[in-house]
Amino acid sequence: MASNIPEETTSFVGRTAELTHLEHALTTGRLTTLTGTGGVGKTRLALRAARRAATAYRDGVWWADLAPLHDDELLLATVSDAVGLSDHTLRNPMDVLCEWLADKHLLLVLDSCEHLRPACAHLLGEILTTSPGLTVLATSRQPLDLRGEQLIEVDPLPVDGAADALTLFRERATAAAPATPFREPGTAEAADICRRLEGIPLAIELAAAAVGRQSVQEIAHRLGSRLDVFADASLRPVRHRTLRTAIGWSHELCTPLERLLWARLTVLRGDFDEATAVTVCAGGPLGEDGVRTALRGLAAKSVVTRDGTRHRMLDTLREYGRMWLAELGEERAAADRHAACFLRLARNAHAGWTGDDQILWYHRIADAHADLCAALDHLLAHDPAAAQEMAGRIGFFWCCCGHLPQTRGYAQRALDSGPAGGPHCTRVLWVLGMCVLLQGDYPAAERIGEECVRSAAADGTDEGVLAAAYLRGLTHLMTGEPGKGLREAQRVLRTTGSGSRLEAAYRLRCHLIIVFALTGLGRLEEAASAAVVLRAACDAQDECWTRSYVDYQLALIALLQGRAAPAAAHARAMLAGKHRLRDRFGIALGLDVLAAAIAAQGEGARAARVYGTGQVYWRMVGHPQRGTPELGPVREACERRAREAVGDAAYRRAFEQGRSDSAEAGLALALHGELLT
Repeated sequence: MASNIPEETTSFVGRTAELTHLEHALTTGRLTTLTGTGGVGKTRLALRAARRAATAYRDGVWWADLAPLHDDELLLATVSDAVGLSDHTLRNPMDVLCEWLADKHLLLVLDSCEHLRPACAHLLGEILTTSPGLTVLATSRQPLDLRGEQLIEVDPLPVDGAADALTLFRERATAAAPATPFREPGTAEAADICRRLEGIPLAIELAAAAVGRQSVQEIAHRLGSRLDVFADASLRPVRHRTLRTAIGWSHELCTPLERLLWARLTVLRGDFDEATAVTVCAGGPLGEDGVRTALRGLAAKSVVTRDGTRHRMLDTLREYGRMWLAELGEERAAADRHAACFLRLARNAHAGWTGDDQILWYHRIADAHADLCAALDHLLAHDPAAAQEMAGRIGFFWCCCGHLPQTRGYAQRALDSGPAGGPHCTRVLWVLGMCVLLQGDYPAAERIGEECVRSAAADGTDEGVLAAAYLRGLTHLMTGEPGKGLREAQRVLRTTGSGSRLEAAYRLRCHLIIVFALTGLGRLEEAASAAVVLRAACDAQDECWTRSYVDYQLALIALLQGRAAPAAAHARAMLAGKHRLRDRFGIALGLDVLAAAIAAQGEGARAARVYGTGQVYWRMVGHPQRGTPELGPVREACERRAREAVGDAAYRRAFEQGRSDSAEAGLALALHGELLT
């Protein structure tokens, strides 16, 4: 069953009754919210419940982590990404999401809603109204206050009678100090620790992480002394005060440099690796080696969790560290370092686009989305010129990832606030033009393309001139004027040199325009020859994005020439490349051509099923079928041939089967050429 549920990296303890209650709630209501204090285990309970419930939902279980979002601007995009929607349209994004979910039967999990409660309530009010098959499980410290919301208060683990809290302490203590396994004496003191920490899982884990550096008896004594201070200050410390005390005690156990790193790490929005921690957090008394050492210390103390090379800090611990960052007066400096780090990432990704690491950069930009947005927001407020550079360098990646409305907004803000000219301005104009073109706003693409040409001419850089020509040429192709596109690309290729490796990437794209244009003009032999030469150039540079579209054109050319088998082979090569790049728009195009090639081979049912899977991907980008005008007759011929081969009834059954397949399963079957019946 398709899902994106995160893996559980530690053991799950107790919660049998809560899981049963939650399982019942999910079957009887459409919105269930797990509430409770920070650190009580809401996320872990939601993870386990979601995994257990997965088989009950035809369209899977989809997880949206809202903790990295610093405001509600990214909420809609984050939820859309989680459920597989990559909106390429000019429509209201909320309307597109509602339409995408309307016929789905799935479980959506929204984790950590508390800092976005009004926005989450509005979003859920919309999608639950329009999507009858949707069930939502949310975690939040407070209710979302929506009609029909079922609330399940997540209590701490029991400390009297049941052994859950003590079991958790024992397991985490053994993991922290495997060379000194937990054993008697110490059980009584461990049980006392659990009682004093009121069974709060995060507090227990922080205490257990100290085993090995201290004995259980020492932990019980020192932690008890801290808690007694609070007990004297009030009749009974509330749970959040108990947790705060445990976090404060854990903070005291850290070295000064570990505390400084704890504070500085809070500026990072999502998961991070050691190199990012060094770049963002090194400075002053905390050198690069000091960051590495302190990071290992924080991981050993369970302040950060580690999964392979990636690290993450829980929200509750992040909040505490953020308080200390403010106390240190380092908030602005930390934000500056964070923005500089992700501007450097954007520069490196842009420079590495043409090369054997292209797909790696593509995925790194996609995975760092929340941090890149936070950095852009900071730069727009404090360094508009740097923001303009950053928006230009990551814009093409974001266009391919399907963040078109968001990318368009950032590009426009960068143009409005940054310098009025220069190479970075030209690049952002190009990004804005690509956004509006992919959204189908052709008049705006024409206008921005002309502006981009003028800006590039003023810069005098080949990169800008080639980029502007690609935008203009692609606009001509999409509006049914391949002759203009051909002349635009040929002119600029004659007047620019080979230049740098980066400029070579733009030259490849202009050559791609020539292949598209020759195909659109019906000059198929010339198009095929140009495509073969371009494919070899892409292979020489390890360029996957352009290469995949060359394969697409070779498939289309072969199909138009009546060579169905080569067309299918080229289409599958194109789809493999687009799958590696997570380019859903490209996958949708490729599936249409593959279906046509299969239909031309007389396999009507298989063609119909692939065509149905193509419709899944077209819906994922929010569009009806798009592409250059010559695709229209190809699609019509595909459907006609498939229906003639198997009859209308069999065609409809196979088509609907393709539409009901999950996107990944349908694509895998199409790629391997063996469709299940």
